[in-house]
Amino acid sequence: MTSTEHSIESSTDSATAVGRDTPGTMARRLQVLAEAAARGPLTAEDDAAWDAPYGPAEAWDLHVEDREAPGPHGPVPVRVYTPAAPAAGPRPVLVFCHGGSFQHGDLDMPEGDATARGVAGRADAVVVSVDYRLCDEPPGGNPARVIPGTDPALEVRAPIPCDDVIAAVDWTRAQAEELGVDPARLALGGASAGGNLAAAASLRLAEAGRAPAASLLMYPVTHPLNPEATAEEAEALAGVPDRFRFTPAGMRRMAENYLGGPLEQATAHDFPGLGTAEQLAVLPRTYLEADELDDLRLGARRYAEQLAEAGVEVEYAVRPGVTHGHLNKVGLAEAARSWDRLAAIISDL
Repeated sequence: MTSTEHSIESSTDSATAVGRDTPGTMARRLQVLAEAAARGPLTAEDDAAWDAPYGPAEAWDLHVEDREAPGPHGPVPVRVYTPAAPAAGPRPVLVFCHGGSFQHGDLDMPEGDATARGVAGRADAVVVSVDYRLCDEPPGGNPARVIPGTDPALEVRAPIPCDDVIAAVDWTRAQAEELGVDPARLALGGASAGGNLAAAASLRLAEAGRAPAASLLMYPVTHPLNPEATAEEAEALAGVPDRFRFTPAGMRRMAENYLGGPLEQATAHDFPGLGTAEQLAVLPRTYLEADELDDLRLGARRYAEQLAEAGVEVEYAVRPGVTHGHLNKVGLAEAARSWDRLAAIISDL
């Protein structure tokens, strides 16, 4: 199989267009922020202008319920989003993992909650959002939020967060009848660090003969260090302010903190981009979406190439004009377009 690589410019789903901002708004805000930074330290007003919503949050008629999945390290909180309208039969299901550098994030952040709502509503699918265990920040930083029921002596490092994700997948399949889903149409996805966990869990599940039907990875962390940039990637990233960059030092610090040791200890179960073609060949259909103004696009592009070389069906797309984490931007047109694409894939399962 070969990879499909393209830049996504527009959406054809008019039903979700209400309240979207004009495409390109984030790129204009980024330019304003960069100009402010060039004049001196950023002010609270600068930050507020950058972080302001781009429009209203989407509204979907859903039933939302907090549940727990049993896991090897204690209960794993999950939030289940189910369309309120009656279903003609079992629905497809997406198990989704928020991001946060393996150290931050929760079920309430837009990347998790708004994504779950947007995909469930568009695809008439059930979404199970996973609150996996987090690592403490590097020495000198803050301790991580602790999930109730976790052993206080447990040091959260790889593979514990991935174990939690697999537990959530197993629970979703086991509860398929109650949840009203078809376990054969289960997709596993995530964003940023959650994209790493979705990719790694997909690999581990596939090796065990329990692969998801699809792997949906949004600006994921695929490699412990970013690969070399192409000329086009380097040009796109050259004007991105430092606060949004994933530098080699920053990547190493994040990766080694997640591993709890040096990068040399990492395997494909920690960072799937380290996998050989033979290892990756077991993976299911994979969708990779990168942000144009994000260093992590280097790893996403390379991982797409690796999957294609391994014979995996893969689609790689670049979301233009956005920085890392665009799914966290409320009312952003490009976020809605990402949900359009995810929903289309899930509906096709």
